[in-house]
Amino acid sequence: MLDNSHLASIKARFGIIGNAPALLRAISVAEQVAATDMTVLITGESGSGKESFSKIIHSLSKRKHGSFIAVNCGAIPEGTIDSELFGHEKGSFTGAIEARKGYFEVTDGGTIFLDEIAEMPLGTQARLLRVLENGEFYRVGSSKVQRTNARVVAATNLNLQQAIEKGKFREDLYYRLSTVPIYVPPLRERGDDIELLFRKFTTDFSESHRVKPIMLTKEAKDLLQKQRFPGNIRQLKNLAEQISVLEIGDRIIDEIQLQYYLEFNEPKLGNSVVKADAFNGPEGINEREILYKILFDLKRDVTELKKILLKVVESDQSKGYEILHDNRAIFEEVRHTADSPTLNAGLTLPMHEQEETKFEEELIDSSFEEVILPANDVTLSLEKQEKEIIIRALKKNKNKRKYAAKDLGISERTLYRKIKQYDLEELD
Repeated sequence: MLDNSHLASIKARFGIIGNAPALLRAISVAEQVAATDMTVLITGESGSGKESFSKIIHSLSKRKHGSFIAVNCGAIPEGTIDSELFGHEKGSFTGAIEARKGYFEVTDGGTIFLDEIAEMPLGTQARLLRVLENGEFYRVGSSKVQRTNARVVAATNLNLQQAIEKGKFREDLYYRLSTVPIYVPPLRERGDDIELLFRKFTTDFSESHRVKPIMLTKEAKDLLQKQRFPGNIRQLKNLAEQISVLEIGDRIIDEIQLQYYLEFNEPKLGNSVVKADAFNGPEGINEREILYKILFDLKRDVTELKKILLKVVESDQSKGYEILHDNRAIFEEVRHTADSPTLNAGLTLPMHEQEETKFEEELIDSSFEEVILPANDVTLSLEKQEKEIIIRALKKNKNKRKYAAKDLGISERTLYRKIKQYDLEELD
């Protein structure tokens, strides 16, 4: 085990936060194996930070001046992964208009990080095994042997032993990859690191946006550390930024407020609850982010309405209608955004005292999370809101989809699919 000062310098260099024993052990192993050319297998749940360890291994090795390429094996179609990894010759398949080097040629003398290695097709696994054993491979469409001195660091969030039993992963490749295994612990096993990371994310947000940082009460800290966090560090960062955006006032979060945000991360649609585990792929995560945007916008509008109504309550009767009239725009915006019979009934601008009183009582006595819509109404409303948000983003960016996708916080691939789904191809 490395001494504490050396571990601290490695953590600072690679932006790793935490002091959990299992995490420190993983850093120590990565540092020790970096000086060798051994193949390394990094295991751990999705979002636990496995790629950071591949960078530690490369940056602290004698190959640090060579190329480093991270490849997500699950994101490359089965028909093209051989070409991506090993290259191809001109005319070897439709669309191969010229010869191309693969990642193993490009990283000769460097390091290639094969993330989600369990998603690699069996045929490609056999070719990878040949590279690991003698450094040889063939380009697609060629019979000429190519050689490479690339070091392989692999990672997976799946149990490879189970994959072997199911015939989805080669046993010989498993033993060749796992010369030195590194286990990255999930967030729920890291104790006080959860609070440290939460504080880091909220502090970064406050510095970037020049707002007061979020603070947790002791009870809230205890509640935070009890969570499973199936999405690990990514999920915690998402939660920290949500709270940083939405909280107003003293920005001190107690356990009741935190529980609201934790529950809000499991959206309720009708009578069913969509668990975080259900969003396994990048497409699901991106669609959920759009849903969050819609719901957060509604919550923020309701908060603004409550402020306005509080002014009405605290003012004398003669000024009450004047305040409401001056803020008419926010009422109209909420009516347009909500687009639901249940919500619109409470968000129409009152025109006389009796309606005004009823409106105040409904809005002040209720909160956003207590609004319950029939399942069909929710689905239709959310689809319409999603379409409206996409249209606004496209118009804002003059139909430049790359920038519209960036504004929406989703991938271009997801945006293209949504444009086709909502028939927005001809949008001017």
